[in-house]
Amino acid sequence: MNSESNVMKSAPFGSWQSPITASLITSTGVSLSQPCLAGERLYWLEGRPLEAGRYAIVGAPLATLDSELSTTHEVFPSSFNARTRVHEYGGGSYWADESSVYFTNFADQRLYRVEAGGAPEPITPEPEQTAALRYADGRVVPEKVWPGGPWMICVRERHVAEREPVNELVALPTDGSQAPTVIASGHDFYAAPRLSPNGRALAFITWDHPRMPWDGTTLWVAALTEDGTISTPEAIAGGESESVIQPSWSPEGVLHFLSDRSGFWNLYTARPADAAAAPDGTYEIAPVMPIEAELGGPQWAFGPSSYAFLSRGRIACAYARTDDVARLGIINPGDGEGAATLERAPLPYSVWHGLTSDGDEQLFFVAASPTEAAALICYDLAEGSHQVLKRSLTLDIDDAYLSLPQPIEFPTDGDRSAYALYYAPASRDFQGPSDERPPLIVMSHGGPTAATSGGLNLAIQFWTSRGFAVVDVNYSGSSGYGRAYRERLRGQWGVADTADCIAASRYLADSGQVDGARMAIRGGSAGGYTTLCALVFHDVFAAGASYYGVADLEGLAKETHKFESRYLDGLIGPYPERADLYRERSPVHFLDRLSCPVIILQGLEDKVVPPSQADAMVAALDAKQLPYAYVPFPGEQHGFRKAENIQRALESELSFYAQIFGFEPAGEITPVAVTHLS
Repeated sequence: MNSESNVMKSAPFGSWQSPITASLITSTGVSLSQPCLAGERLYWLEGRPLEAGRYAIVGAPLATLDSELSTTHEVFPSSFNARTRVHEYGGGSYWADESSVYFTNFADQRLYRVEAGGAPEPITPEPEQTAALRYADGRVVPEKVWPGGPWMICVRERHVAEREPVNELVALPTDGSQAPTVIASGHDFYAAPRLSPNGRALAFITWDHPRMPWDGTTLWVAALTEDGTISTPEAIAGGESESVIQPSWSPEGVLHFLSDRSGFWNLYTARPADAAAAPDGTYEIAPVMPIEAELGGPQWAFGPSSYAFLSRGRIACAYARTDDVARLGIINPGDGEGAATLERAPLPYSVWHGLTSDGDEQLFFVAASPTEAAALICYDLAEGSHQVLKRSLTLDIDDAYLSLPQPIEFPTDGDRSAYALYYAPASRDFQGPSDERPPLIVMSHGGPTAATSGGLNLAIQFWTSRGFAVVDVNYSGSSGYGRAYRERLRGQWGVADTADCIAASRYLADSGQVDGARMAIRGGSAGGYTTLCALVFHDVFAAGASYYGVADLEGLAKETHKFESRYLDGLIGPYPERADLYRERSPVHFLDRLSCPVIILQGLEDKVVPPSQADAMVAALDAKQLPYAYVPFPGEQHGFRKAENIQRALESELSFYAQIFGFEPAGEITPVAVTHLS
């Protein structure tokens, strides 16, 4: 990127010409995730909007890694898509060993195997109903452990007519010569089956309704037997109010995991207790290095990896403090007398995920900064240098068009503080009139236990480079601030999160940074619910945008998928016992209080927030004759993945705000029809 002097023109906020267009956002980028080392190769996953949101597995030999990655290859042809629907949110859709890659194909949800230079071959049976058997988060068991192998262990989700899906752990030979065998069942959910280095022990996580994995999980260790089963599983950590995630064995065979028992997700070890002192075979749990920072986040998807083992007992980890800046640290073990220490890696990034290593000095991960989009990085600790292997986005845009995130802490209800990232309008070419303040877009993230981050996000820069101010709110319930902050949303969904978004907007309006009369709120999924609550139950915002947002809590409780079917027990209360609360906090029942325009965008194949939610909202808006726009997307599920739909959604929202706030948007965009607009 470069910066050049330029004469600034005065133009109304929102109307500025910008090089960051909706088509640019979708036409030049891919998402990068899940780097994986297997044998002498590095693999990663690429999400491609221009290929209808398809996920491709890409590989490269370690010996030839360079900044150009000229020797990369795609593991399978374009007719395949590595995406699992277990829990609907997926993750952990592929894994690999020295000779093969294994993945779940989206269309049929069967497991496939690809050998070097070969074509994908299915290794799981075809169910009677398409996609009724779904697989995720697997690991290969070496042949030396199970004779007749190698085998693999993974999570399976069975969909049975008229019943709740069944989740379990299964084992199967990697060549598909036998059908999968169930080795663990009985709990509502399973995740993270992880093998010890000698292949003799298996660690895995379970949890049960009504808990979510960030509420409470149990970590188990079991012995693997030669007949392809497990024996003597023992619960060694976790519980109803302790979230254990990301178990992993060190090269020395010590089990590590993240737990929030201290109030923050920190790293712990589990070692078998001395048999003489503890004949019952219990494990001793010890913190690796206590710190008031989060080393992990809510396990919405399978396969997160926020730490990795290096040589000499060192551990690389990504950690986040309450200043909204994530860091990469190297934990150096204690010497027997001194405690472990944490050394921050001198790298120019603030977002990190997917850490994996060669076990020695090379660390691989995906990272981003406020001015650099996510990239696949190789960090050589011995040399103290890093190189970009693959960029998610290649742009030549002047830095002057980019708005840098400013962490803010602001007062909110209950004499407490909440957090957000504020982005001021930014342009190389334009400035607003001296007597005008910019309109504000309040962004409420999904989850609601997710969090916003400060990595370059062109979907935010799309707005700021046109003259909008944006505040991305990490409201009560967001991750990254410890368990106590996350649990401020318990029983208060639709109340505390909404109050924090309103408080952020008022904080900025009262300080004179934005126009308090032209504030909009937008969000998707859970963020869409917060958006609708703010619009219906409060009179603060002049417009709103709901992306597949929840309008009817009772409908969500009755219709949503298994993973979230009891989520609202903690966020609202048990259903139907507290049906009164569900109704009281459902925006669709109180649209008589709504007095501002709304745009609704909805995928018509969404199984998380069904289209019936959007239909109910639209019917109520129409009956009241409030200005609204409804943009449905056939073929899309929960979240938009197709390039043309992402572009249409952004341009529709811009057109909507332009019509409501009274400015002429720059560039060639397809206008959206606003019903009942006088």
